[in-house]
Amino acid sequence: MRAFEAVLPNEQFVYLGDHGNAPYGNDAADDIHDLTQAAMARLFKYGCALVIIACNTAVATSLQRLQQTWLPEVYPDRKVIGVVAPVAEQIAKATCDDPVQSVAVFATQHTVQSNIFALQISHRRPAIKVYQQACQGLALLIEQSAPEDVVRTEIRNHINALLNAAPHVPDVCILGCTHYPIVEHLWRSELPDSMRLISQSNAAAESLVEYLKSNPRFSSARAGGNTFLTTGDIETVSQRASLFYGARVAFSSIDV
Repeated sequence: MRAFEAVLPNEQFVYLGDHGNAPYGNDAADDIHDLTQAAMARLFKYGCALVIIACNTAVATSLQRLQQTWLPEVYPDRKVIGVVAPVAEQIAKATCDDPVQSVAVFATQHTVQSNIFALQISHRRPAIKVYQQACQGLALLIEQSAPEDVVRTEIRNHINALLNAAPHVPDVCILGCTHYPIVEHLWRSELPDSMRLISQSNAAAESLVEYLKSNPRFSSARAGGNTFLTTGDIETVSQRASLFYGARVAFSSIDV
């Protein structure tokens, strides 16, 4: 949200966190799709014309299916987009002075199995090599506020596993789960110095700016009054979110 607010201060955002069911990483694909579709429907009924799926697992399992079947039939005047394509676009557009030849992706099991990052990057720059590591259980540790040393050890193990499998240290790194940047400082301290960390949230925010320029009918064109909704416990979610958001965030309860 911070990244979107920074570049679009005059837009009004509605954030829906399905904390009651998250993290999705180890759920069955059909269950993730059903939860994602229910959340989209709830946001549309709330008045949103454009929805951004900010969960990579949901994007990997559900976005294309929603765009091709459910959306045209039920909400033909609404749009749903994801956050994978923008970061793939940013990597593909790297300049000759700062070229990207290889990418490391750390994500959930579903996201890695879907190969969505590799496919999106290859579609734009086939020569770029993509190395992926499924971080089983890491999102849950972060969600449950596990001790930092426990999370650090898990991160170190996953980084070492990827580096051992790759022929060389990749040029850049994508944290392919929205939980992972919450502990970005741990990733930065464990990643090789030569590996640059790409901000998926910044790429998505910059992409949204361009999208709204081309599709102004989806712009809310009014500042402030952002709304935060959760399917989880509002006190717990508000407290945790405020720590990462950098300001007090008051969530309201919602069912999907």
